[in-house]
Amino acid sequence: MSAKSHHSWQQLLGTSIVALVCVLAIGLLQVPQLAELQRQATTPSVATLRQQLEAQKVQLNLLEKIPTFGFDNLIADWAFLNFLQYFGDEPARQQTDYSLSPEFFDVVLTHNPRFLEAYTFLSTSTALYAGEPERSVALMDQGLESLSPTVPPGSFFVWRNKGIDELLFLGDSQAARRSFETAAEWASQSNIPGSDQVAQLSRQTAQFLANNPDSKTAQVAAWAMVLENAPDDRTRRTAVDRIRLLGGDVVASPDGGFQIMPPSSD
Repeated sequence: MSAKSHHSWQQLLGTSIVALVCVLAIGLLQVPQLAELQRQATTPSVATLRQQLEAQKVQLNLLEKIPTFGFDNLIADWAFLNFLQYFGDEPARQQTDYSLSPEFFDVVLTHNPRFLEAYTFLSTSTALYAGEPERSVALMDQGLESLSPTVPPGSFFVWRNKGIDELLFLGDSQAARRSFETAAEWASQSNIPGSDQVAQLSRQTAQFLANNPDSKTAQVAAWAMVLENAPDDRTRRTAVDRIRLLGGDVVASPDGGFQIMPPSSD
């Protein structure tokens, strides 16, 4: 074996060992939680659930700060998968709350701010369910520093999610208008399918807000975006209810989709 080949083999071995250590470290963080879940044959009490959440919070704080040796995406993916398990456990969330949602996304977006699929879950879980729209917007602002109109493709959706939170949960129509205007600008520079339509809809929403900061039509449009990207049935029901409270309606279409009827007056 040549000296060059031997050096390359050592580099590969070193990288593999570091990756294995990262995976093992992540796995070890789960051992106490898995052992506790296996120990309990009945539905955990609220006190037990809260203890588990405190342990999980400690793990997330550690993952946010731990050296990753270049495996940031691995950490982000692990945190997101664990978030999905956390968010999907509706019985446990009904007994406790969704307050860990922003902690999960702090880890996800710190290690991979270009993980676009995470932003929709961030908005829904943190602004809508955890009741922390300020934290949701702050995390999106942090992530947007690493995005551009074309990298990664579809980055304009983050601006739309930010505008939704600002309009529906912060009541800041001017900030929302600027976010939708920026979403339109970024979408117009994108070449992914449907980006032209997104640019048009974003401009329309921004114009509604420019004409009337309290625009019901703009709010219905924002809830329609929530409905379109809802990660679960509960979010879909919430979006439909809010649209109808604003004077709009949601009508099922023959193809299995839906049509949004705007309010009769703005």
